[in-house]
Amino acid sequence: MAKHSCRLYLITPPALDAKAFCDPLRRALDGGDVASLQLRLKDVSDDDILRVGEMLLPITRASDVAFILNDRPDLAKRLGADGVHVGQEDASYTEAREILGKDAIVGVTCHNSRDLAMEAGEAGADYVAFGAFYPTQTKDASTVADLDLLQWWAQMMIVPVVAIGGITVENAPPLVAAGADFLAVAAGVWNHPSGPTEAVRAFNALFR
Repeated sequence: MAKHSCRLYLITPPALDAKAFCDPLRRALDGGDVASLQLRLKDVSDDDILRVGEMLLPITRASDVAFILNDRPDLAKRLGADGVHVGQEDASYTEAREILGKDAIVGVTCHNSRDLAMEAGEAGADYVAFGAFYPTQTKDASTVADLDLLQWWAQMMIVPVVAIGGITVENAPPLVAAGADFLAVAAGVWNHPSGPTEAVRAFNALFR
């Protein structure tokens, strides 16, 4: 049986200066394997999202890292992003797929709901995301997910699963052991005491 492998799914800080963030992003990607970067900006204009995306996208492309936009399939298409992540209050999976086409990545937030995850998986989502597994300051987490949910999905389903919510190098091992395919991490990398390069390096050491 093949050994289960997990990868890092970076999420941008909740507020950022695009020009200043380019350096920490490059340093993070220098730390080792990163599957994707999700640009997650709330309460900013469409123009600001596009401007930030246009600055960050070439950096991820140069490292062969998928660029995912949060919430907005329409802007993802305009940017030429690799995909979109939609929540339960955003565009539906079907809308996102229609806008971005069959080859784009479309992931779906499923909170702590088996039903929502099964619906998303059956519809064709490229991944489902469960959380929050730990307390987080990055966003207001309305639901709490547990390891049993992650284990159940990993054992029963082939659609990849992303664990999200307050994840750090220190608290990540149980999520990896439970079968997470990806760990979605923001502050655990950007606020790591040794910097983003060392954070990514430490996550990859954990995955190995």
